This record gives sequence, structure tokens and C-alpha cells, in this order.
Amino acid sequence: MDETAAVIETYIATRPGAWLDFPFGPEVAVYKIGEAPGKMFALIAQGSRPLRVSLKCDPGLAETLRERYETVLPGHHLNKKHWITVVCSGQLTVDEIEDLVRLSYNLVADA
Repeated sequence: MDETAAVIETYIATRPGAWLDFPFGPEVAVYKIGEAPGKMFALIAQGSRPLRVSLKCDPGLAETLRERYETVLPGHHLNKKHWITVVCSGQLTVDEIEDLVRLSYNLVADA
């Protein structure tokens, strides 16, 4: 795992109350909050290089990000209006991705 992927995965895993699940099989790490079954806030395609992480996002921001960055895609196998998939290839900084993780976490925690 490259350094950027390790930093992002650690950041996701250390959100307060976050826990890891594999409801879709070993190919997708799903980070949730709340009591089981929990609510998803981040999904990571295991073994993806570069790292691909799907996050909940405000619909307006999601549209803006997809228009601005070629590495921000509609959520893979998720509601395309409310989820984005970020290809962590360097177009967005680690800080920007961590901001998106924080937003996703807060959107789910506040729901």
C-alpha cells in the first residue's frame, strides 16, 4: 500500500465510532458508524491502485467536484446523486480527501 493510501485509510478508520465491515465481500472495505448494522460513510475498493474511495457527499458539491476533477466520479454502485468515488491519484491532495471524508462522516452521523 502506498503512503497516501495508508494515510487516507488510517484517517477513515480513526473517525470517532467508525468500524469496519465487509457486507459486500472481501473486495470492498465498508466503514460505518452507529450500532449494527450501522450506516456507511466510506467504502474502499480493496487492492485498488491508486486507491479508490467512495464517500457520501452533498449533491451540489458532488456535481461541482465531478465537473472540476476527472478523478472524482459518480459513486460506484451507489446513489450517483449522493455519493462520489475519488481516485486518489494526486489530483486532489490528501488534505482535500480528508475534508471529503469528514464531510461524508458528518452527513451520515447527522442523518
